[in-house]
Amino acid sequence: MRGTVSARGLTVLGLVVGALGIGTLWASGVEFPFYPPPGLLILGAGAVFVALATWSWAPAVGAFLGLFVIAGFVLSSVASGAGTGNLTGDAGTGGVIGTVLQLVGVGVALVAGSVAARVEARRSRASR
Repeated sequence: MRGTVSARGLTVLGLVVGALGIGTLWASGVEFPFYPPPGLLILGAGAVFVALATWSWAPAVGAFLGLFVIAGFVLSSVASGAGTGNLTGDAGTGGVIGTVLQLVGVGVALVAGSVAARVEARRSRASR
């Protein structure tokens, strides 16, 4: 299966794209409560962990991080309108692009991480 991407690989890619989205938001002037934006560091560290850890449950960490960021987007949208505001252009074109990248990336990480964790857990049980 040369040339295919594994579910674990898609999880890592999703986390990296999500982090790039947060970086784009930051570069576009969206204010974050801390420097640098924590989500950027968290998703980056998560991508490294999922890529390098050999445990079958490691992709589930990527799925959790995807869910965590999506929940944060929903909460920020409900509490202050910031999430949906960025998506609808309140922060300019860069804000829209950054938000779309972030949400697509973490959405991919959520789905692919869930699939990868399940597939790898089955393989792990079968090899015992």
